Amino acid sequence: MESVKQTQKKYGSRAIWIAIAIGLCFILAGQKDVAKGLILGTVFSVINFILIGQTLPLRLGKSKRKTFLLSLGSIIFRYVLLAVPIVVAVKFDQFDMVAAIVGIFMIQLVILADHIFRLILSNREKEV
Repeated sequence: MESVKQTQKKYGSRAIWIAIAIGLCFILAGQKDVAKGLILGTVFSVINFILIGQTLPLRLGKSKRKTFLLSLGSIIFRYVLLAVPIVVAVKFDQFDMVAAIVGIFMIQLVILADHIFRLILSNREKEV
């Protein structure tokens, strides 16, 4: 469980910091709505990622039916949670919808970038 928390902290904090840095660039460029949408989507993405890790132990040691119902309930709840930034972006003009959607995928993008970065570094070390 401790490794799950470390992974969540690593990727969650990176995603938030990247979203803040990119959001600051958009604010300086005069695109506050894009910055707000990106940060909003990222916050909900991080919350979703934390909930995934928190619900993992709940499914261990249960019957197949209880595991299925817990998993289904967790997925439905997390989908509803991820719909919140999209609904907010649609309802309010101060949030950009495309940026909110990109923010929702920020954790996945950070994980992908981390793996690509590690792959490139390992290939360079092999060449040297």
